[in-house]
Amino acid sequence: MEGRTLGQIERKRGTSMESPEFLKSTATKLERITWLSSRDTGKVFNNLMHLFNTESLRDCFHTLDGKKAVGIDGVRKDEYVENLDKNLHDLIDRMKRMAYRPGPVREILIPKLDKPNATRPLGISNLEDKLVQKMMQKILESIYEPMFLDCSYGFRPGRGPHDAVRALHNYLYRHEVEVVIDLDISNFFGTVGHQELDAILKEKITDKRFIRYIHRMFKAGMLRNNELTVSDQGVVQGSMCSPVLSNIYAHYVLDDWFEKVVKKHCRGKVELFRFCDDAVICCQYKSDAERIKRALSSRLEKYNLQLNEDKTHSVNFAVKGQRQNNKQGTFDFLGFTFYLGKSRQGAIIPKVKTSRKRLRSKLKAVTIWVKENRNRMRLMQLWKLAQAKIRGHIQYYGVSFNFAGISQFLYECKRTLFKWLNRRSQRKSFNWEKFQLFVDRNPLPPLKIHHKLF
Repeated sequence: MEGRTLGQIERKRGTSMESPEFLKSTATKLERITWLSSRDTGKVFNNLMHLFNTESLRDCFHTLDGKKAVGIDGVRKDEYVENLDKNLHDLIDRMKRMAYRPGPVREILIPKLDKPNATRPLGISNLEDKLVQKMMQKILESIYEPMFLDCSYGFRPGRGPHDAVRALHNYLYRHEVEVVIDLDISNFFGTVGHQELDAILKEKITDKRFIRYIHRMFKAGMLRNNELTVSDQGVVQGSMCSPVLSNIYAHYVLDDWFEKVVKKHCRGKVELFRFCDDAVICCQYKSDAERIKRALSSRLEKYNLQLNEDKTHSVNFAVKGQRQNNKQGTFDFLGFTFYLGKSRQGAIIPKVKTSRKRLRSKLKAVTIWVKENRNRMRLMQLWKLAQAKIRGHIQYYGVSFNFAGISQFLYECKRTLFKWLNRRSQRKSFNWEKFQLFVDRNPLPPLKIHHKLF
């Protein structure tokens, strides 16, 4: 089966792309692509554009959030739906004639979670471009999801950050580890090489029109301060298919290389855990960690990426060392700090808690939000939004060993709310007793461990 295309396989079975037997729903065709990709790692796909049809684009349209910001064309979802069939037919016709060209992406800056005063760029595409990108995402996921390795957790169906945290914790608990490499790639999304990504995609996709539309998406450019910028590197954060494209890139550059090359040349057991561009490597021996760290720089540079030497560091994380009173280090992963502590029975085990940096930034963000909105909305409206923010924090950070972390966040939020709600006017609205009565009637979310790590 290796190297054969989907069309060749179907013709051998006596069917064709045009036969009634093959004309099934797009979802079924995507499932079939996933099945073929899982059965044959050398499988290539040369006929993908027929998946862009009225049925598939209509499904993509209904998945879009109509409340999201609009692109530079100003077209909203509630406007596009008024003549949906006509608009979709027109879009498909232009795609068939290769007359469709994605519009420039509008850039907006949003605050960083860990640095409230810093921002990161987010791209807002036109509505039709979102439809095409969403379908591209489905196709690419169908092809590549069966190829992705277990070490990858970011932006994958059925996987999330807590799965990565749980897997890493279980590995540290069950295996001997001397050193953990806390890996940081400088501006990963902004430095993904288009030429390198193109070569990677062409290993699996030989549909020239599909590849051309990906090229056009890259060349559409970013509208920044009314100035159009076109670059030969980077995937737009906010684009529908950027997560899967970045995962494809990281799979070839890091995951596959680590599995097939690095592990074979290490003296002890090593393991990679990656969530998009956030990654750690567990090493049984310190000598392996030093060799891996040296090899990482040259490997990333080969694919236009750069290791952030200031933020990438090796951390001693040996249970044996902790038992011998040799202080071990800590490292952060997905907002959690991993450290070695004692169980109730006195055994040395890996534990997690809210990252100190993340806790500070979250509390600062809550303070800024309350200060800015305390006089803009009614008390109950403000309180319900505060409840939602606290609930979201507890649902994410409520993991095993971190009850104290979420308790501290709830306590500090309560103090912040009391302080700034008291300043809604010149006359104090609450004393502490009245505020406590209000909280009793309108309770804040309860503390709860939502994710067990074992």
